[in-house]
Amino acid sequence: MSSLWAKIIGQDRTIERLRQLATTNVQSFLFVGPEGCGKELAARIFATTLITQSDKDNTREADLIMRGEFSDVNEIFRIGTAVDADEAEGVVLQSSTTPLEAKVKVIIIHEVHLMRDAAAVRLLKTIEEPAKQIIFILLADQIVPSLTTLNSRCVTINFSRLTNQNVADSLISEGVFPDTALTVAKTSHGNLDRARLLVTDSHLLRRQELFATIAMRLDGTGAAVVKIVAELVEQLEQAASALEVRHEREIKELDDRVALTGERGSGRKAITDRHKRELRKLRTDELRSGLSQFAKTYSDLICAQPELTDGDEIMAAIRLIHKTISSLGLNTNETLALHALLLKCPSLSEVSRNITSLVG
Repeated sequence: MSSLWAKIIGQDRTIERLRQLATTNVQSFLFVGPEGCGKELAARIFATTLITQSDKDNTREADLIMRGEFSDVNEIFRIGTAVDADEAEGVVLQSSTTPLEAKVKVIIIHEVHLMRDAAAVRLLKTIEEPAKQIIFILLADQIVPSLTTLNSRCVTINFSRLTNQNVADSLISEGVFPDTALTVAKTSHGNLDRARLLVTDSHLLRRQELFATIAMRLDGTGAAVVKIVAELVEQLEQAASALEVRHEREIKELDDRVALTGERGSGRKAITDRHKRELRKLRTDELRSGLSQFAKTYSDLICAQPELTDGDEIMAAIRLIHKTISSLGLNTNETLALHALLLKCPSLSEVSRNITSLVG
């Protein structure tokens, strides 16, 4: 028996604050922090402490909540590009029902930084004056304008980005060799969930090399772009292999459980829905990381050769890459987005004869 909070790394002050808040009458919380910092896991642990009045990991309720299968902890995920008014209406309806087992019902809403203005307006009064037995936990990567009013109605809990050492230490404690752990940590950009997948990703180095050499391989022709994009898409498919193995293991465990207890209440739909979200998110994360590496090849050139006559064109390419990165995760067609981007980016082999040493 141990504390569930031990699962969270690099957030000691935040955890201490949540421990204190668990005994208050606050009903609306906003957890803010970058992807992979642990706020989703913290939301489930906090929900457990609110329902069981304990942070121990040995209760039935804790097990079900951590697996997303407890009746009185409802997690809301966006269906489309953003949390819209219809989904907000569903949250309002859920908040009007009483708990089935516990004294309170906890509603966790994911990615509220992608919430549409109309949805935020629809939720405002409900979150401002929730029913006595309802507790809201909103999760956001950052505070955006649409969240300003909602933010003022919630107790905001800030999560910091994990350091490379935080991530590496966690991986080492899970049995990863120190050198591998540190290499993966640097690539994960503070995202522990992603780091755990990268540890078993045999295609990581090839994928990094491919993104790092895009600018050198561009030659101004559509044929080169088509070839590069095809290779990138193939690498994104291969990046999912480690996650798919984990999913297969979870489905096998589910099937074994169903064989003993029956399909009813097995949580199969919740698991399959989660698998789809995780695969979609993995592709988005890997593409964002790769495109950031692509942009860095241009910025490295600007830093090394500030007098370049093509500097304006390169800066425009960097801005376009970051604009593409921002659009990912919004149901963007990856292949079309990559084609459109690369057709507008300059070839470094034409810009500078010395760029090979920078890319290498």
